[in-house]
Amino acid sequence: MKQRPLVQAACFWIVGSTAACLLQGTEFWLLWAGMVLMLPLYGMMCSLSWKRLLILGVIFSAAAGYWMVQDKLNTSKLSGSFERIWQSVLPDKSTAAMQGILVSSPDIDGDRVTFTLRLKGEVELELEHTDIDQLPAETKLSNVDGERVLVQVTLAKEEELDEAALWGRGQEVRIQGALERPSISSNYGGFDYRNYLHYKRIHWLLKVKGASEVVQLNRTGGWGTPQLLGNIDKLRQALGAKVDALFPDWQGGYMKGLLIGLADELEPDKYTQFTNLGLSHILAISGSHVAINIGLLLGLCRLCRLTKESSQLLALGFTPFYVLLTGFTPSVIRAGMMTMLGLYLLRRGLLKDGLHLVSASCLVMLIWDPYLLVNVSFQLSFAVTAGLIVFVPLLRPWLKWLPGRFRSAVAITVAAQLVSFPLTIFYFNQVSILSLAANLVLVPVVSLVSLPGGMAALLVGLIWMPLARFIAYPVIQLNRLTFVITEWLNSWMGSMTYWKSPSLLWMLSFYVVLYWLLSREAGIAKEQERNQGSLLTQEDTVPLPPYPGHDPRPASAPGPIPFFNEPRRSWRDIGMSLAAAAIMGVLLYVGFQSDYRQGTGYVEFLDVGQGDSALITTPAGLHILVDGGGTVTFRKPGDTWRQRRDPFEVGKKTLVPLLKKRGIHRLDAVVLTHGDQDHIGGLQAVLDSYPVGMIFLNGSLADSATMNQLMRTALEQDIPIYAVKTGQVLQPDQKTQLVFLAPEDELITSNFPYTKDQNTRSVVFRLTMDGVSFLFTGDMDVKAERRMLEKLESQAIKGLQLRSDVLKVAHHGSKTSSTQEWLSQVQPGISIISAGRSNVYGHPNSGVVERLEATGSRIYRTDLNGGIQFRILQGRLYVRSKWQALNEAY
Repeated sequence: MKQRPLVQAACFWIVGSTAACLLQGTEFWLLWAGMVLMLPLYGMMCSLSWKRLLILGVIFSAAAGYWMVQDKLNTSKLSGSFERIWQSVLPDKSTAAMQGILVSSPDIDGDRVTFTLRLKGEVELELEHTDIDQLPAETKLSNVDGERVLVQVTLAKEEELDEAALWGRGQEVRIQGALERPSISSNYGGFDYRNYLHYKRIHWLLKVKGASEVVQLNRTGGWGTPQLLGNIDKLRQALGAKVDALFPDWQGGYMKGLLIGLADELEPDKYTQFTNLGLSHILAISGSHVAINIGLLLGLCRLCRLTKESSQLLALGFTPFYVLLTGFTPSVIRAGMMTMLGLYLLRRGLLKDGLHLVSASCLVMLIWDPYLLVNVSFQLSFAVTAGLIVFVPLLRPWLKWLPGRFRSAVAITVAAQLVSFPLTIFYFNQVSILSLAANLVLVPVVSLVSLPGGMAALLVGLIWMPLARFIAYPVIQLNRLTFVITEWLNSWMGSMTYWKSPSLLWMLSFYVVLYWLLSREAGIAKEQERNQGSLLTQEDTVPLPPYPGHDPRPASAPGPIPFFNEPRRSWRDIGMSLAAAAIMGVLLYVGFQSDYRQGTGYVEFLDVGQGDSALITTPAGLHILVDGGGTVTFRKPGDTWRQRRDPFEVGKKTLVPLLKKRGIHRLDAVVLTHGDQDHIGGLQAVLDSYPVGMIFLNGSLADSATMNQLMRTALEQDIPIYAVKTGQVLQPDQKTQLVFLAPEDELITSNFPYTKDQNTRSVVFRLTMDGVSFLFTGDMDVKAERRMLEKLESQAIKGLQLRSDVLKVAHHGSKTSSTQEWLSQVQPGISIISAGRSNVYGHPNSGVVERLEATGSRIYRTDLNGGIQFRILQGRLYVRSKWQALNEAY
């Protein structure tokens, strides 16, 4: 086995850092002991000396210790100085005035400007509330130099956009706003913003109202890294303006991402088309971009008749400049480091192994910043690069039937897809079955035409714009064709597959089995090629006997290789290959299953802010979504300037990602309790992403653009739409039954009229699952409650029953519902209130909460508890909530 000490060192450093990141305390030390015990076995497998094993053990331990030390030091100086204030007085919010230097380029998006501030001097706090008499209303925090704060400025008026455009990296400012902790994940599997910022060494948000609260100081801030990067930002903006002048409309944003790494300016819908097809790497400056630009530079050097040494030296100097120019992201840093190291070793005649370049770059970057280990761009960049080096040679024998150059291109694309697959489903939970075809067709076109052509046009445009526009014209036409193809591919319904986030063990098993399968087949193919080659070069070739009816060939003519001389595969080889393929099939099958156990029922109330959404999964594995939340905006028609490129929408940003995270492939039914925005607003993203079996609604429509678009999409997708009727029963499986209790039968018509009062017509149903009952009430009001109680008293509906184990409290706990008479009939053991944190409506109403407590019901609230999950197994109910450490039977 070929020894690669640097590769082994990098692998053990990564394993040590990963162990320290994922495990703590006893779990980590158990793993550490296990690694020590496994080292001798690893040494025997790889024929390593005890000295080498000892070094690898030290590397593993050093990496883990380095991570622990760095993470221990990664604390906030603000909270550390006055821990008693944050914990006892106001742990999550206060007003602060601070001074610092902008260390990131301000991102202007509609009415919001975001940047990172590195503090200098003191921070002045104004405590809104305090119960500690000895603390003054104003408190100064010193020794906060170097603390990083993420600043979010909400502009008050359109004229402030011009002022914000003057802010830049390296400037020193004084600023005042509300100091808050970043939000944490409120749903199981949801995005944890606080943890995300923690790995960027940011622990606080400063929310500022109006550009007037940001005062630029006269001092320039000196000559440091922020100032250098600020000048680079100005150069990027100038180049971006030149790109906009060369490429029309949306193409300006696309080409800026392709050429200088400004990918956030591409229109969101077109960016989504790219990401759905696995093409987002085109817009992330990486090794291919660096290689193409270095190739263009070397070609230009040859035209100028520069020597090989001079050309390499020029490329060596150009690389760090290109890394800075394109954004200094992990992928471009990796590519730049490998390029510079490769060029240096090439000059010295020492370039032998690409894996050593990858390993050296990885080690340097992780020592520089260990938190890069959890960066998605870092992981994908290094995994794909190492995967190409390892797997492309193994794939080539499989593709020997293809022409030489095309074979290499296909091998590279297939290898990249295979290596990135586990990471893609872990982070994004989706893979298009058309991704391979899209990459095979579009990546070569973009890499060989759009990228070099666009770069040539940009460089020429710095000198003479008419010639630059002439060069850009074919690129413009090609870009249009590119997005016609991506739009067409995205229109194929059912081409997207959704996967739950796999475990680390599953991902490691995938890579091991993949290598085992490909290396076996590649080894066998190479052995066959060697055997065939030896037969073809034999001097004494024996021709086959002449076929009947044919003239015999001259004895001197070379004959074909006899079939019985061709190398045959042994039954053992065939069995091992089939075993590897079978294990891979099992892994894919297990990974594709949803995150729910057959035979167990689940009901999950998702935290969608000020709105409602619940996911029901039956013991048979059917999925029913009840409402989809929705973002309510109070923006005036004249405030179009406030519109952001990709505004927050709860369906797209919260609901759909959660469904994907759970490995759900389709929704068998969607229930719209009524047409209010906070219940149906997120369902448009659901219909755009998921196949839906059927839709149930209350027999009427809300007169809103959201409802109209939702119904239009349902009709286009041929989704059956049913009006719920009182007494109607839906039985998804043998253990699950939905009995619809409202709205009134006499109000149901066949033409779905528009109705303004949607709350009183909310769909109400009682879910029974394996002996446990849930009552879903939408936003029903007192009037609807009274009608149902009258029906119960008169027994107008046969078998009507309101008594339930769990009640979804109507209208987010508003005072317009949940009367004492109603609760006396339901008698819920557990009550769920879905309400947004600090909502402007004051939900839930204190009187409603008191009435629920008086019934003895245990209350869970999404604003206090986050997402709430119920598990039903053999008639028992188990409940847990995201922000409450309990997992108990009820």
